[in-house]
Amino acid sequence: MAYPTLHARAEAKLYEHRSCLTPTTAKKLLDAGYPVNVERSSTDPNLLRIFKDEEYERVGCKLVPEGSWETAPEDHIIIGLKELPEADTPLKHTMVHFAHCYKQQGGWEQVLARFPRGGGVLYDLEFLQDDSGRRVAAFGYHAGFVGAALAIKTWAWQLTHPNGEPLPDIADFTSGRGYYTNEDELISQLKEDVAAGEKIAGRRPTSLVLGALGRCGTGAVDLLEKVGCSEIKKWDLAETSERPGPYPEIVESDIFVNCIYLSKPIPPFVSMQSLKEAGEKRSLSVVCDVSCDTTNPHNPIPIYNINTTFDKPTVDVPVEGPGPKLSVISIDHLPSALPREASEAFSTALLPSLLALKDRKSTPVWQRAEQLFNEKVATLPGGVPKKEV
Repeated sequence: MAYPTLHARAEAKLYEHRSCLTPTTAKKLLDAGYPVNVERSSTDPNLLRIFKDEEYERVGCKLVPEGSWETAPEDHIIIGLKELPEADTPLKHTMVHFAHCYKQQGGWEQVLARFPRGGGVLYDLEFLQDDSGRRVAAFGYHAGFVGAALAIKTWAWQLTHPNGEPLPDIADFTSGRGYYTNEDELISQLKEDVAAGEKIAGRRPTSLVLGALGRCGTGAVDLLEKVGCSEIKKWDLAETSERPGPYPEIVESDIFVNCIYLSKPIPPFVSMQSLKEAGEKRSLSVVCDVSCDTTNPHNPIPIYNINTTFDKPTVDVPVEGPGPKLSVISIDHLPSALPREASEAFSTALLPSLLALKDRKSTPVWQRAEQLFNEKVATLPGGVPKKEV
């Protein structure tokens, strides 16, 4: 079968600096025989891709204008990361990205219906699975890594700003960029934060990571250990299956990082009541809810109800009684703060599947993804839309 042209589109989601296709993986696809077109990065600083256009050009990619995917030939496969901007135009291409429309999220019908109306197909990155049912690529590790990083930064900020001033825009810590250029920059800065907080508190923070054995939890633990905050309770199923929450161990830790993927209703890990009852035993001052089940009616952290953002990273919790100020971080695209490493890890994991795109009709990963797409399309209200001509 002929090698289809792969077209990497520029991202359009605010504060998104990652890329599904990196220069490293693009080079391997080119070497395998795939033509690779890469859209020039947006000039909007809030959408600037971490990889420069020249990095792609040096490995042999063809640079094309931003947004040109819409008029690309129908046989080109469009590869992106985050969802498309809201629109109603039919989609004619085979597209690979996170669409966030398979769980009946708000507006899912409009998003999904665009594909059958244009004759296109969606391969949703969230649902690309291997034979064991595990996702072939995920950002979980770096979500936990960055989540723990922001938790440490918030802990230190609270101590150095006792007037209650909230943690400011992440751009204030990254020379106006809104992201860290690499892990070394982040770790170096955090070590200074920890030292400043330790000077005031007389100790380094204690942490509890829930879901510590998973991708996300592993990332959180790695970050905490790299910045010297190694007093960590590493909890997973063994600990939570012993007894239901709320758990006093969470309230008695300085930092709580939640990395549990909620698949069914469970008792809360921490609640307003458990915070109040802890009284003077409460040390908890920072919660990073990496899982961000904010709007889920069974949210296991029902002490806040909004997602936060990189420009406003925290929301305060009005706790009754003694204890420190309590802030929650609930950013739903944390890896964007460390876009180079997060992109490289994700794209490398995805590469074997990308290399099989020319044989997607006979490759199980892509077969399952297309079958799921067709099943979801069949659930659209009013039935499957007809292709528009």
